[in-house]
Amino acid sequence: MISRQQLIDQIKQKKSFLCVGLDTDIEKIPDFLKAYPDPVFEFNKRIIDATHDLCVSYKPNAAFYESRGVNGLQSLIATWKYLPKNCLNIIDAKRGDIGNTSDKYARAFFDESASGMSFDAITITPYMGSDSVTPYLAYDGKWVILLALTSSTGSKDFQYLTTDQGFLYEAVIKKANTWANADRIMYVVGATKSTEFTNIRKYAPDNFLLVPGVGAQGGNLEEVCRYGMNADCGLIVNASRSIIYASSGEDFADAARAEAQNIQQQMQIELEKAEII
Repeated sequence: MISRQQLIDQIKQKKSFLCVGLDTDIEKIPDFLKAYPDPVFEFNKRIIDATHDLCVSYKPNAAFYESRGVNGLQSLIATWKYLPKNCLNIIDAKRGDIGNTSDKYARAFFDESASGMSFDAITITPYMGSDSVTPYLAYDGKWVILLALTSSTGSKDFQYLTTDQGFLYEAVIKKANTWANADRIMYVVGATKSTEFTNIRKYAPDNFLLVPGVGAQGGNLEEVCRYGMNADCGLIVNASRSIIYASSGEDFADAARAEAQNIQQQMQIELEKAEII
């Protein structure tokens, strides 16, 4: 398990707050890997080997594995076992249910004795309230990462609805902060919402924010840092497709490293500007 302080230490040591998203689509990986017994794991393994010194986190997206049934779950378990234990490992599952169902989802991703996996953190949809979140918080040291304000076009459908607590996404953050502190809860905030970060920091000054949308989705890293960075950095910026699919050839791992290094170097500049390193 990775604590908040361990995550901060990793950021300072690696001069990076990069998360590599392992949204591994078997139809997009290089053809030569198809000869391996588990092509998806082989792809992930090489990506991890090429990038582990440049990032502080990995984030497999559960859908890319679950959609392949038993074979996909085997790839996911093998990937989790291979992930560096000094990197925050996040399962991007976006679960959102109550009671016994949430408890079983938590076991699936947090209890190695039950499922073969024990991720450090999971993404959660919080819109069914505390019942959909507290079963995950029952696991000591595990993180929940709640969807707050996403980059998706559909975010305008609900997240900006007004309530007596402000916008709905603001109400979610305010309420969730009563369930656990910044050592256990993070929030997902899309990189394309960079100007909203200042507002979010009013309600979540110390929490880490998981920020997808830099890279292929067009988010601007400098803007995200300007509006969202706090004294401990407080950001984990995810890049998936721009890194893992940087090349479709046999040099894919080298290309992934080059792209990850490019982002890491930009992050180092931002950390130095903020006098965090």
